[in-house]
Amino acid sequence: MNTGESSFFVSSVKKVGELLLPPFIQSLWDQLVVPEFLDFVRGAGLEENLDKWKKTLSRIQTMLDDAEEKQHSDRAVKEWLDDLRDLAYDLDDIVDELTTEASKAENQDRPSKVRKLTPVAWFTRLTPSHFKIKSRLGEITDRFNDIETRKNQLNLKQTADGRSSNKRRWTAAPTSVMNDSHVYGREKDTEAMLELLLGEKYSKVGVSVIPILGMGGIGKTTLAQLLFNDEKVQSFFELKAWACVSEDFDAVRVTKAIIKSATAESCDETDLNLLQVQVKEKLKGKRFLVVLDDMWNESYHDWTILCAPFLAGAPGSRIVITTRNQRVSSMMSTIPAYCLKVLSNDACLSIFTQHALGTSNFSAHPNLKDIGEKIVEKCKGLPLAAKTLGGLLRTTLDRYEWEGILKSKIWDIPEERSRIVPALMLSYHHLPSHLKRCFAYCSILPKDYEFEEEQVVLLWMAEGLIQPPKGNKQMKDLGSQYFCDLLSRSFFQHSSMKKSKFLMHDLINDLAQWVAGDICFKMEDRIEGINKGKISKRVRHLSYLGDYFDGAKKFEVFSELTCLRTFMPLMLPNMGMCYLTHDVPFKLLSKLPCLRVLSFSGYRIVELPDSIGDLKHLRYLDLSYTQIRGLPESITTLCTLQTLILERCSYLVELPSNFGNLVNLRHFNILNAYKLEGMPPQIGKLTSLQTLSNLIVRKDNCFALKDLGYLLHLRGTLIISRLENAIEPRDASDAKLIEKPNLAALCLEWSANVDWSQDRASELDILNMLHPNKSLKELIVRCYGGTEFPTWLKGHSFPHMVLLRIEN
Repeated sequence: MNTGESSFFVSSVKKVGELLLPPFIQSLWDQLVVPEFLDFVRGAGLEENLDKWKKTLSRIQTMLDDAEEKQHSDRAVKEWLDDLRDLAYDLDDIVDELTTEASKAENQDRPSKVRKLTPVAWFTRLTPSHFKIKSRLGEITDRFNDIETRKNQLNLKQTADGRSSNKRRWTAAPTSVMNDSHVYGREKDTEAMLELLLGEKYSKVGVSVIPILGMGGIGKTTLAQLLFNDEKVQSFFELKAWACVSEDFDAVRVTKAIIKSATAESCDETDLNLLQVQVKEKLKGKRFLVVLDDMWNESYHDWTILCAPFLAGAPGSRIVITTRNQRVSSMMSTIPAYCLKVLSNDACLSIFTQHALGTSNFSAHPNLKDIGEKIVEKCKGLPLAAKTLGGLLRTTLDRYEWEGILKSKIWDIPEERSRIVPALMLSYHHLPSHLKRCFAYCSILPKDYEFEEEQVVLLWMAEGLIQPPKGNKQMKDLGSQYFCDLLSRSFFQHSSMKKSKFLMHDLINDLAQWVAGDICFKMEDRIEGINKGKISKRVRHLSYLGDYFDGAKKFEVFSELTCLRTFMPLMLPNMGMCYLTHDVPFKLLSKLPCLRVLSFSGYRIVELPDSIGDLKHLRYLDLSYTQIRGLPESITTLCTLQTLILERCSYLVELPSNFGNLVNLRHFNILNAYKLEGMPPQIGKLTSLQTLSNLIVRKDNCFALKDLGYLLHLRGTLIISRLENAIEPRDASDAKLIEKPNLAALCLEWSANVDWSQDRASELDILNMLHPNKSLKELIVRCYGGTEFPTWLKGHSFPHMVLLRIEN
């Protein structure tokens, strides 16, 4: 493959990859254009294989829509797609291995000032691993051929671009008509919305837009129906109209629906201009209420066109929209959105019994009360779930069948009998490919587990789920954007207990597990032995609930999961320390060579095996809240490591001497590692570092403070501690804090046990040289022994400062 052919291949693959593909196929396209992979293919003489893969994927791509549709009813199609996804993961492991080797070769040559390697020069240094990779690529070719052969036997239909031209309607469009006698628990919501619609606060404002925001199935449309049919609303507004917008936004269709709803007259016009003239005439000078149900479109341009004729209405006119998407809400609203919450358990119980028994309680059927209450607990306050499960039981009073519904998963209920699956699946259907991958990965989080944004984003980064950012944007910033996108679409919810934490509704968690399939697995039962038959060998990401005593038997099944990427124990709140059999890490790590995420957080372990250095794919290592006393030197060979968490490692004394070799380390957390004596040599080599929780100045060695000057990308919060060990003001000046505009918070700290009888006048000179950038928002100075403030704190140097704390 010459340069021109290679260039054409890359551009053609990218062009196909830009289409709306399933997440794992998108990943497969992405791997085929990685430069290091193309270099290896050329050097190994495998261009012909690559060309075959390209042609196979191009043919597969035209059938993906039909395959995704049929996988739910045709097991052979599902197995075919699963095999294709499995192949994508295996190829990704190979590509990652090649890029890692290329990066190592370049880094090794740089210090010796050898000329930069040509694209295939690193491959010419043949090693046994190269021959293994070539053999594995041969296996990949065989699997591609098998997938191609099986594809021809599945009778899949082709479309022009791989996507169906007919969008599937997941649910029938609701109307303004309702039976309000079956609505429970929305009295306060109705009152609050009526105040927004009829109250004096916004009565003199022009046309106001009020969004009702919430996740699928929570009752947004029901609340809009209650308002639309309320007697006070009927008398207050001169004209009312209802239109279901849905995901397939069509301004002509919606405008016609508004005209028909407001006038009860049919409208055959198809010209949007003429339709909007009609709407304007109908609304002119009148106080109206228009409900636009189920809004998905995020285009501000489309919205301004649609609502243009509404501006002719009289002051006090209202447009109510219902949406799952906070971005849609923010774009359209003139009044803050009304965020609809889940129902109380009692309200859900009333909905369930109404649809199951035709009454609001179990008084006529007390024998079903206990099991009915357990079924309602599964709904977690979602009225659509309560209604659906109640409807499934409407024709039976057999306790055995009720127990069957209790034990079944909502996602196992056929779609024709359940509105829950289509309603929630519709939200997933609308996600872009990169968000689908990130959301599916979250299926490893247990139900009711509260997580922080940073925790999830760092995991996404480690697993390669965040696309390389464009421009100056950092990968973590892009990950935060992904997180906010999922939050705004109601896939995540704010915790009611802690503002900084989030969780997923149980049914959203089920959705994540359903779309992830057997790639992700969470062991939620805290038991010693695990049924091997329950875990597929295809599993790549696995979490489990840690127990007080986890023995070797619990991990026997892991030896079969040789392709595992995520090994993550999760400890329940207030559980305290957990014990892990000493030999588990030593036996386990050698059997899991593909790990990218490894955590032993919360276990009372004291050491790691040297074999951790063999985990060449490892990006994320969490040893927080352990009793680790030191790290093996072999850890410094992990050139792919991005995140290292040693928070609350209160027994940790020393870091490896070659710590500076971790050139791709971006996030390093040693908060409350009290016994750590200082930073290792050459910390300044970690030029990719973005977050450093604490820089500890070592006694008789201020190089760490000096090396801080090389860490140009630091952001967030930085603590510089044990500043009593800093002797030369010049070292403090070389830290170049003034050149770090992305630091939001800074803590400058001397130890509390310093001898106060000694002369501490030099501390002012040190502090003067630690001049932060003017963008700083928070500053803490702790245990400072000088008698004056530094000169940089005396002026008006920090216009963004919101917190200043002087302690001890």
